[in-house]
Amino acid sequence: MAVPLHQALRVGAYVVKQHLLGRKRYPLVLMLEPLFRCNLACAGCGKIDYPAEILNQRLSVAECLEAVDECGAPVVVIAGGEPLLHKELDEVVRGVIARKKFVIVCTNALLLEKKMHLFQPNKYFSWSVHLDGNREDHDRSVCQEGVYDRAVAAIARAKAAGFRTIINATLFDGADPDRMAKFFDDVMAMGIDGISVSPGYAYERAPDQQHFLNRRRTKELFRGIFAREKREKGKRRWAFNQSSLFLDFLAGNRTYHCTPWGNPTRTYFGWQRPCYLLGEGYTRTFKELMETTEWDKYGTGNYEKCADCMVHCGYEATAVTEAIRKPWEMARVEMRGIRTEGPMAADIPLDGQRPAEYVFSRHVERAMEKLKHGKPGHLADAAD
Repeated sequence: MAVPLHQALRVGAYVVKQHLLGRKRYPLVLMLEPLFRCNLACAGCGKIDYPAEILNQRLSVAECLEAVDECGAPVVVIAGGEPLLHKELDEVVRGVIARKKFVIVCTNALLLEKKMHLFQPNKYFSWSVHLDGNREDHDRSVCQEGVYDRAVAAIARAKAAGFRTIINATLFDGADPDRMAKFFDDVMAMGIDGISVSPGYAYERAPDQQHFLNRRRTKELFRGIFAREKREKGKRRWAFNQSSLFLDFLAGNRTYHCTPWGNPTRTYFGWQRPCYLLGEGYTRTFKELMETTEWDKYGTGNYEKCADCMVHCGYEATAVTEAIRKPWEMARVEMRGIRTEGPMAADIPLDGQRPAEYVFSRHVERAMEKLKHGKPGHLADAAD
C-alpha cells in the first residue's frame, strides 16, 4: 500500500474516534469540485455536460475552505472539471494544508508544468495525474492525441521538484489485463508514489455509453490484472494508493455495501446528494446533507443507477471501515495477496431496486434561472 504512514495513522485515528463516538455515518474524504469546466472532453465523462454559463462559474477560495471546515474529513480530493483552470487553486491548497488536512489535486496534467511553480511540496499534498493506460489507451480515453506524453513529462517534472505524485486510472470495458499490467509496471518505473484505480461509472450524460463495465466484468478484469502481478521478494510489485480490502472487493472476493456519505461532494450547486457520481439533489449545508438525505434509497440493490457501480468513492470508505474493525482481514490480504481464482463472493441482488429517476435537466434549468436573475447559482437546488 502506497499511502504514507503518517497519513494512514491520522486517518486511522480519525476513524477509530468516530466509532468510539458511536457515529454510524461520517465523512472520510471530501470531494471538492470548485468548477466543472475542463480542457478535455473525455467520452466516458459525465461531469462537464453543462451550459457555458454554468461552466464559467467557480467556487471562491472562501467557499472551498468553508466546505473543508464544515465537513471535517481528514482528506480533501480536489477534482472537477480540471482544477488547475481555477485561478486561485494554489490559495485553496495552502488553506487546506494549513488545516493539516491531506489534499490531493486531480489533474489531467495539461497545465501542470505551467502551474507547478505556484505550489510547494508538502507532506500533506499530492498530485494525482489522470492516466487510463498506455499511450494508445489513454489518448483514446481522453479523445485527444498527445495527452499521454504530456502527462508523463509533467509527472517527471513533478517528481524532480519533490512533489508526491500518484496516478489515477479509470478502467472501461475493453481494457486488457496484459496491457494494464504492463502499464502498471511502466508507471512504477516512472517513480510515481502510488496508483489509484477504479472501474468507470456509467454516467447517464457520458457521450460513450457502450464501454462501461458491469459488476461481473469488473471482477473478471481485476482478477486478470492482479493475477499478472508477480511478487518480488514477497512484496507487491505495484504500490496502490488504496486499501487492500478495496482491491480485494474489485476482484470479487468481498460483498460490500456502498457508503456514499464517506465521500461527500461540494460543488458549485451545493452539497451534492447522494455522492460524487450522482447529482440528484443539493443542500445548503453539510449538516443538512447528512441528516436529510435518504441514504437507504441509494446504492447497489437499492437504485437502478447504482446497479453496476464498484467505484472507489462509494466503496473505499466501506473498505477502510472494515480495515479498522477487522485489521486481521487487511493483514491477511497483504500477506497472501489478492485471490484471483475460485468462487466469487455473493453479489447484492437487484430485484428490489427502484427505477432510475432523471433529474439532471431540472437542476440545470433552476441553476440557469438563478444566474439569469443574478443570484448565487450554487444554491439553485438547495431546497430539493
